[in-house]
This record gives sequence, structure tokens and C-alpha cells, in this order.
Amino acid sequence: MNILFLSPAWPPEMPNYVRRLRDVGATVWGVGDTPKAALPPGARAGLSAYLQVPSMLGDDALLDRIAAWLPQRPDRVEALWEPVMGPAAELRARWGLPGLGPDAVAGFRDKPLMKARIEAAGLPTPPSVRARTRADVWAAAERVGFPLILKPVAGAGSADTHRVASPEALRQVLPRLAHVEEVAVEAFVQAPEYTYETLSIDGRPVLRSVCRYWPNTLEARQQEWISPIIHTYRSPPPDTLPGVELGDAVLGALGMGTGISHMEWFLAPEGPQFGEVAARPPGANMVDLMNYAGDIDLFLEWARAIVHGRCELPTARPWSAAIVFKRAQGQGRIRRIEGLRRFVEAHRPYVARVDLLPIGAPRRDWRATFLSDGNLVVRHPDDDTCLALAREAAATIRMVAG
Repeated sequence: MNILFLSPAWPPEMPNYVRRLRDVGATVWGVGDTPKAALPPGARAGLSAYLQVPSMLGDDALLDRIAAWLPQRPDRVEALWEPVMGPAAELRARWGLPGLGPDAVAGFRDKPLMKARIEAAGLPTPPSVRARTRADVWAAAERVGFPLILKPVAGAGSADTHRVASPEALRQVLPRLAHVEEVAVEAFVQAPEYTYETLSIDGRPVLRSVCRYWPNTLEARQQEWISPIIHTYRSPPPDTLPGVELGDAVLGALGMGTGISHMEWFLAPEGPQFGEVAARPPGANMVDLMNYAGDIDLFLEWARAIVHGRCELPTARPWSAAIVFKRAQGQGRIRRIEGLRRFVEAHRPYVARVDLLPIGAPRRDWRATFLSDGNLVVRHPDDDTCLALAREAAATIRMVAG
């Protein structure tokens, strides 16, 4: 099978998917804006040919250039980075290839359209209104009411997302969104935030995973002192099962095909409330987290699903796993890490990974990346014990910069 893979070098986990496609027998051609000499080793090893383009965010000229470069028409076009899903869909439509077409991709990327389709399917979702101008935003705010959420229509993650509690707060936030062409104005849901991930084959989930954010992502992005935790359950609590049912119905309503999906939702008193969904893998190292929880290689299983239409997954998940993101105190370079040795020595069998910035490395801008200054992964057969270990790591491990 010949596969065209868009953006094989970015985000950083993409080379894992490229390499695994090669491992299961595919010939992979890559197109990206990274110079060939700068491709990560995994991408270089997995690609049979590579075309560098000035930008992956182009129009028909980009698609024409790709078509002229290819030695032959591919069997599939794959794209797992949000901004290139549109061009991938256009190429599939041009060549009549399987996978999500432009209309389906629009449903997974355009948040107001996404919510309209889900609402039309009779599924619970908070109101969402499209806004292109400040006047549009004010009109939408009057319709939705405060508190509300402002987020880019085609954004990913929680970047440029703001909770707005009052008209005065809206006046302060609007100038910070001047660079965003189009926003969604949504009702704010005050409830615990969960995720639902799947690996699907022809729209049928063959792997399901439920995670919870501690705290909710918006709060984590507003307070520098917080060490955010993402916890994936071995046995999801019974009150999350309606969220799984909601997720399956959402994927059906939006026409999910073969691939990985990531949905965020809220467990409100009246029942699960839809947040948003993407037909791509989650970020924030969550695929690694699911691998640790399942003792699996989801990069490999995705590749098997794409190339062979099947997977080789265990029937049960052996672990609960949690990832703790650490933010250094102070500015400049990492000077010391406190509490790490004691934590690892006390819980060594359950520490799956330590990936903190080394001493001397410049700390990252915590506002710009959820990955912060590194992370630690713990896992345990018991869900509650795993979460307790993650909270202990968050509270007792301290990175200091200066």
C-alpha cells in the first residue's frame, strides 16, 4: 500500500506514525515544510520519498504541486495534525480515495458546524455561535449568556481559549483574539472535564479510553503553580459510561472512519455534556499515556488499522496511568529538581517514565505549551492508587529555575 503522509515531522510524535506505517509494510511518501536534512530520524527512516514545500497551509497550488510530484496516485492520504486535515481531505476527494472527505473534516474541525450536526442528531451539547467581528461576539454573548467560552473555530487544544464571566471581562479579552479570524462563542459548562479516545476501523471503535483532567484544562492554563494531571482509567467509573455512549454517538453523527479520535466532554449533574471532538490523536503525550496503561503500541495499532484494516489489541487494560506535567518556579534555566529522587525511590515499580528538563536547560513558556517543563508518568493496577501517586508527584516534586 502506498500512503501519502502530510506533515511527517510535526508535531513531534508524527515520526512514530510514519515509522510504524513502514513497519507494517506500507510505502510512505511525505510532504512537509521541514527541510529534508532536518527531518527527525524516525521520519527519515520511514519515508521512501519526501517533498519539502514552503508551507503546509496552502491552497490549490499546494495540492497541484503535490499531485505533480507523486510518482503515482497513493492508496491513502493520512494527516494527523489539525491544520493539514483539510488539504488531506481535498486530496482524497480529488483522487476518490477512502477516508474523511472535505465535508466530514469540516464537521470535525469547525466547532459551530460540529455542534450543529451533533445537536441535529439529538445529542446534548451547549449552545455555540459563530462570530467573525466584535459585533458578532457581543450579539452571541447576549444570546448565550455569561459565563461563556471564546475559542477559535478551527483551533486545537485550549490555545486562545478564554472563559469570560462578564461584559467587562469580554472587553478585556477581545483585543487578545484580534489575530483569530473566527471564534466560537459557547456556553460555559462548570463540571469535571473528561476525554474519550478511540481507535476505530470503518467507524467502529476497537479501542476505547477514558481520561480525566485534574484540574480542567482552562484552569490549568490560567495558574502557573499548577502541575496538571491527565489520568486514564483502567476501569472507568460507572458515571462515565454515559459519556462513552455519547462519544460513540458523536462519532457516528460526524462520520468517523478509520483512525484515532479525541473527544472532550463534561460530567454535569444533568448528564454528559459534549465539549468538542477531533478525528486525530490527542496531544499532551496522551497516546504515550494510553500505551503505558495498556502495555500496547498505539502507533503500531493505528498503522495496522490503516494498512490492514485490523488490530492486535489485548482484551483488557492492565494499568491505570497518569501523566503529571511540571512547571519550574522562577525564570531562566533549570537550577535544581527537588523531591524527585525520594519519590522515585519510594514508588519505583510504578514510575513508568521521568522526562523532565535537565539541569541547565532553559525553562519553557508555560502559557505556550501544555507540556510545560517536562513530565512524569506513573501507573498502578488500581485507579485510585494511581491518581494518589500522581497527586503526590504534583505536590512534592519541585523544579526551580533562575
